[in-house]
Amino acid sequence: MRESPSTQGEPSTSATVDDSCSADRVEDSQLFLSLPALNQAASFLAHTASFLTQCLPVPGYVGLSEEDQELVTLPPASAVDRLSVQNSSVASAGTNSSLGQADCSGSPSQENTGQMVPSHVFQNGTSLFQGLVERARKTVRGSADDIGWLQQDQCLPTTEDGTARFLEILDSVRKNDHKLPDSVVYLLVPGLFSNHGPLYFVKTKAYFSKMGLACHIAKIHSESSVSKNAREIKEYIEEIYWGSRKRVLLLGHSKGGVDSAAALSLYWPQLKDKVAGLVLAQSPYGGSPVASDILREGQLGDYVRLRKIMEILVSKVLKGDVQALEDLTYERRKEFLRQHPLPQEVPIVSFHTEASITPSVLTALSHVAHLELPIAADGNSTRIPVVMPLSAAMAACSQLLVARYGEKSDGLVTRKDAEVPGSVVVRPERKLDHAWMVYSSLKEEPGDEADTSQVCEALLTLLVEVAQKRRHETAMKDE
Repeated sequence: MRESPSTQGEPSTSATVDDSCSADRVEDSQLFLSLPALNQAASFLAHTASFLTQCLPVPGYVGLSEEDQELVTLPPASAVDRLSVQNSSVASAGTNSSLGQADCSGSPSQENTGQMVPSHVFQNGTSLFQGLVERARKTVRGSADDIGWLQQDQCLPTTEDGTARFLEILDSVRKNDHKLPDSVVYLLVPGLFSNHGPLYFVKTKAYFSKMGLACHIAKIHSESSVSKNAREIKEYIEEIYWGSRKRVLLLGHSKGGVDSAAALSLYWPQLKDKVAGLVLAQSPYGGSPVASDILREGQLGDYVRLRKIMEILVSKVLKGDVQALEDLTYERRKEFLRQHPLPQEVPIVSFHTEASITPSVLTALSHVAHLELPIAADGNSTRIPVVMPLSAAMAACSQLLVARYGEKSDGLVTRKDAEVPGSVVVRPERKLDHAWMVYSSLKEEPGDEADTSQVCEALLTLLVEVAQKRRHETAMKDE
């Protein structure tokens, strides 16, 4: 409905409004004319945001549609100039007051649609920026907030230092004073990738057998998940117990200790009369920063595709399950231990070390397997050792963890994450890397140092003493 034109002596309200709006448009036009590169800058930012979103996906961010991206693009200066001229002509011809009021109030009109930027574009930009900042923080922090989380939990039982007693036992062992009982069976549980290391724990088993002790190596698929291996270990224990009527003492190295502890946590009602105790040697009971940094979202593995490489290596080459590595990340360990804590009545000994970086270690080669050649003319076969520079690799990983987190480790497991709450902890000062426990070096051990088999014997002897002390304390409480 049109309003009647006003007389010359009485200025029209709509004309005043139109003049004000026209002046605002001219001012806006001059503003855009003074920034001729604004359109190109907006386009560049849109493309940059799109590129970053593809490279660094931000959870919860939804990219803009083509229509929204078109709305972000501002019109060029010539278009703004034409728009200003059209608006001035419309205002001078006299438009209806409703149209003028709509323009002045800032509601969308047909003329200034090209200048509009949807509000959700800025919201998405803000969420993108916040996501990138959070992702950068997570990448920089890495596992710094997770290392040693077991010791920070005040609800968990404290540990007891058994290093002094361990060294006393080790000294006696090296003097041929052996105290391990033959009333139990000893089960050695290897760690990750043990299926591809035929010499894993072989030397230690032979050492125990020479002392007349029943010793077995658990032939589990170490590249499987923790829950799957826990069930296999449970079956091993039951088979040994029903065949010998003897309880079992477990010694698990690396992931083998985690698998063994999981077996006791999940199947303790069935195993409590069959297991005498557990030693966890260099085991990532609380988790591993190496596994977390490779597999966890937002860590270094995202940027160099380490996660995909590990999936291919474990699944295709080693015929294993990548969940075996995922189960060693801090998130998985926290979730599992809160749901399935170790029974407090189980005697536990924890053992952890620190890798060395001396020149002799960097040049050492570890004997991981042997290659048997066809029988020669004299009827004897020839064995060639298969060696790998495992010590050098462990030293490099150890230095990386020190540089990034300031934490001491054996190359794969930090000392803090290897301590089981409520256990007797052995913290030797001797520098030993993660592979030393199972793979002997081509160089002989110094005469004043114990070898791997003697260390395992001392650890199990300490476990026997811990179990006897627990039984004595329980008997005193019952009385």
